[in-house]
Amino acid sequence: MSALFPHIAVCIDRSEPAQLALRHAIQLRDETDAERLSVIHVAPWPMMYAGEAAGWAPDQQEIEESAGKWLDEAIGGAKGATAVLLDGYPPVAVCDWAADNDVSLLIAASHRGLVERVLLGSFAGYLVRHAPCSVLLTRGPKG
Repeated sequence: MSALFPHIAVCIDRSEPAQLALRHAIQLRDETDAERLSVIHVAPWPMMYAGEAAGWAPDQQEIEESAGKWLDEAIGGAKGATAVLLDGYPPVAVCDWAADNDVSLLIAASHRGLVERVLLGSFAGYLVRHAPCSVLLTRGPKG
């Protein structure tokens, strides 16, 4: 009998709700005998800093190396999980990757407040509308 969700992917960042989503993904993988668990993190784009008459942008390679190290540490205890580091606009990068990698369930935390959603958009909302597979949104602990 094949698994209900053969390939589960979970999106994480450095937030506590995302860490909870990772724990849920591991539990769901174990309980449903999923074949694969991918843990996705999207490296942030460098921001331009301007001062006086000059501008400076952090090195994208350094950002990606730091994000990759953090991701490896974040999934260290998740036996059999595969780290996936992406770059670009996070919701689009995740949906594109999911479509190219036969993801059957995408898990993410829904935790941005109103101001963040207005300024950055709703990552979770984009996934719900555009993901090529089923989406499971988790909530952070009530505060």
